[in-house]
Amino acid sequence: MQALLFLMALVLPSGAGAEEIVGGVESRPHSRPYMAHLKITTEKGYVTFCGGFLISRQFVLTAAHCNGREITVTLGTHDVSKRESTQQKIKVEKQIIHKNYNFFSNIHDIMLLKLEKEVELCLAVRVVPLPSPSDFIDPGTMCQAAGWGQTGVTDPTSYTYTLREVELRIMDVEACKIFSEYDYNFQMCVGSPGRMRSGDSGGGPLLCAGVAHGIVSHGREDAKPPAVFTRISPYVSWINIVLSASS
Repeated sequence: MQALLFLMALVLPSGAGAEEIVGGVESRPHSRPYMAHLKITTEKGYVTFCGGFLISRQFVLTAAHCNGREITVTLGTHDVSKRESTQQKIKVEKQIIHKNYNFFSNIHDIMLLKLEKEVELCLAVRVVPLPSPSDFIDPGTMCQAAGWGQTGVTDPTSYTYTLREVELRIMDVEACKIFSEYDYNFQMCVGSPGRMRSGDSGGGPLLCAGVAHGIVSHGREDAKPPAVFTRISPYVSWINIVLSASS
């Protein structure tokens, strides 16, 4: 699984050490109660991590590339290195990857996780609304992303265990022409020109006006923007069908 060193906009200017966080801020604890932390055991037995977000009491939405042999979801957490009283850890019963997902092109990078049991909704654990199928965000719109993950581009050992967040801008389709398989109908071009960012392995949400419009998918290996997010609106009908079939 290729880590996406982009999400949290921890800007590392020339001359700054990898541990120096210049941009991006730590989230107020539990201010984003829909956030889910995914601990993934891969088919080869390695352990890796992704982000995700709660869309119903028993389903988490994330990126398809975050699949694995076994996944445990932690909700209601701010610092994943600690045992917080608000945490709910639940194993994933079923991983539902979009049938058209292409590992090589990263198209349709979206997956639903059915939890073994319903979560207990509280102040620290809430669902996030999804857009309508026809809702496309215009370029120039400012949105917010959040996640856990690497804080350094040159130092892969640097990691933030607390949730961080940043504002990101929706960019014109031309900005993502560097990605040969980019498809505006199913993906979003996100970032701010000339900045270097870092983040987790993907799967976290992009919120615009409080609605989850995108999922962190992939970016450049040098961590420079833009990055590609999966556009959620084209998949809302599929999501509703899966949720209805499981009710």
